[in-house]
Amino acid sequence: MCVKRTSKSRAPTPIGVSSNAIFDRSQIFAALPSLNQEGDVNRRTLDLIPKELFELYEFHEWRNAVAILTAAYPDEWADMLAVLSDFRLLRSDIERDVEAGRFGDRSKVVIRLDDIALRPRGWEPREFKTAIRVDAEVYESPTHEVDCVKSKVALEVEWNNKTEFYDRDLNNFRRLFELQAIDVGVIITRCDELQSIFKMLGRAKSFGSSTTILSKLKRRLDGGAGGGCPVLIVGMKKTLYLDDVADRSVSSRFVRISRANKSKRKADSSNAPGS
Repeated sequence: MCVKRTSKSRAPTPIGVSSNAIFDRSQIFAALPSLNQEGDVNRRTLDLIPKELFELYEFHEWRNAVAILTAAYPDEWADMLAVLSDFRLLRSDIERDVEAGRFGDRSKVVIRLDDIALRPRGWEPREFKTAIRVDAEVYESPTHEVDCVKSKVALEVEWNNKTEFYDRDLNNFRRLFELQAIDVGVIITRCDELQSIFKMLGRAKSFGSSTTILSKLKRRLDGGAGGGCPVLIVGMKKTLYLDDVADRSVSSRFVRISRANKSKRKADSSNAPGS
């Protein structure tokens, strides 16, 4: 099997040369046995996450994903920690969940994480073109585009999709890992406990039991759906919720998605040929 990337690849760089280096995977895992000598490995690697984030999120991992992120991809890990620390679930984003325009018909929560928080930090959507070669014959074997990729870390946000999207993401991570295109996969989703907030806002039917919630993703991960790929899953807790509709001091701290849309359209119009 061969893999072609749509963006230019970087040559492998030995560990220790640069925090953005493409690492030798054997060296990454060679650094991990000290975590496995005694005690609960999962607990000890999750200890690498700042304690204050556990008040806002629920974390689960597969195959020492956190240890690999902190040791091999410190810049990408720092990005994620900063974004998670700053992010909040706003009432206005939940009550009118989908926003058209510049960002397409997408959830405001996803827009806030993907486009507003991660894109400026260098996380970009990427499609990997893969194919199987048998002698002279080449058979296309496409994978799905990953929403956010930086270096060899792939990240997806699943806010309110059908649960089948979890299967798609995990299968995609597994295949790309086997092809050495990524080293870690991350999925940010919502905890089951947010249902009480949706009910309070009259949105419970829009976030039904067949949509993406953490418990369903965790069952898949614990069942080995990630294969050999290290995976970190992050669940948004209801402690992230802020009422920016009732409290103006909250609304002033965050850019409204519709406002960002209008600003972008105005900028695009002024930059258009002949304007």
